[in-house]
Amino acid sequence: MESLALTNSMIASGVVLAVTFIAIFTEQVHGMERSKVAAAGAALMIVVGQIFGFYSPTAAIEAIDFNVIFLLASMMTIVSIMIPTGGFNWLAYKLAALSKGNLFVMLVLLGTAVTVLSLMLDNVTTVVIFGPLIILIARAQKISPVPYLLAAALLSDTGGVGTLVGDPPNIMIGSAAGIDFNTFFLRMGGIVFVAWLSILIGLKFLFKKELAVESAGTFDETAEIKDPRVWRASLGILAVMVVLFILHSRFEWEAWFVAVIGMSALVFVSRNIVMDRALEHVEITLLMFFIGLFIVIGGVENSRFLEYLGGFITPFVEAEGLLTATILLMWVGAFLSAAIDNIPFTAAMIPIILGMEQQGVNVTPLWWGLAMGVGLGGNGTHIGSTANVFIVTISERLAREQGDPSLAITPMVWFKKGTPMMLLSLVVATVVFWTFFDFFATPH
Repeated sequence: MESLALTNSMIASGVVLAVTFIAIFTEQVHGMERSKVAAAGAALMIVVGQIFGFYSPTAAIEAIDFNVIFLLASMMTIVSIMIPTGGFNWLAYKLAALSKGNLFVMLVLLGTAVTVLSLMLDNVTTVVIFGPLIILIARAQKISPVPYLLAAALLSDTGGVGTLVGDPPNIMIGSAAGIDFNTFFLRMGGIVFVAWLSILIGLKFLFKKELAVESAGTFDETAEIKDPRVWRASLGILAVMVVLFILHSRFEWEAWFVAVIGMSALVFVSRNIVMDRALEHVEITLLMFFIGLFIVIGGVENSRFLEYLGGFITPFVEAEGLLTATILLMWVGAFLSAAIDNIPFTAAMIPIILGMEQQGVNVTPLWWGLAMGVGLGGNGTHIGSTANVFIVTISERLAREQGDPSLAITPMVWFKKGTPMMLLSLVVATVVFWTFFDFFATPH
């Protein structure tokens, strides 16, 4: 295939992309929220695109992946309705009581609950629910909450990789590559389970001292479900949604439509809930960020700059082989996601991989390597994912309130406990990719 020549349109779109991404990655330096940066970048890309003749407002709207936007918004609304029922509190207290004083068993039970929820709900929402509950349980038993808080963050990040709806990058990848819920879970479920298991075992050794102590208190509290009818209805609707996610391709439905059906059903079942309350936990700024990001990437794609870059990457993949390229993409994606947000990296890689597909490359394993890398990479640092930031924040607040610095998950604590878990899970994932590469390379 004849290689593309670099044009002024490509350079212009590349400059806007670079400036936008640098501003997003340095959010903590300049203090401007990433949603504002994405919106400004989107507006600039449209103006520059019109000047150079490669983009327009109409094309920008077409570049927005509304499958991602509607799916995220619907799932956020469902969670917003479920939280006030008190069902999550009841679940956490039940699990703590089941452990009967065995601290590692409690870590496994709470970690499993967090992981299972993260398969269907956003991992940030999961830790927002469980983080404060873990602190309450730990204080009642007079033990350090640090192992359990860290486990919640690590295992929610890991569990979210397992399904199409578990993590925003998965939704982006599935929508762009046409991967349905079944295929995503069948390909990623096994490797995520092995990575999850390795993290649990690793935590047992890293927190050997903390998990070996006798709890000085007892936990016998119970929580009542405030709205049993809505809680039961929510669980029933989630169960139906899982079935519909599995069958959605047969009905020729997109994943977002299944989520909207579930949200609509729950809204009607929850007759007493005002819609303003139901939308309280919908992160509008995150949705704005996605929209701006899609418009920026769409402009670069329309200028054919990403296709131009793909012309350099494709020969490397052909020369080194798909296995090497997949593993390299996973590790690079992981380290970049540990240092910066995984969403912009995913958004940048998707069109490049699609461009390689147009040149005849079997990109199937690259999708799985990208999803695994950006998902596990969030475990690498205390700022690697929003879930991590929340867990660190509430641990620091607890340390200040109790006057006990050991209760804070500092960057150094994360480096000693969290980063090894990222590396361990990546090594395990690499071995699985290497061993079962034919399975991951089979087109979906």
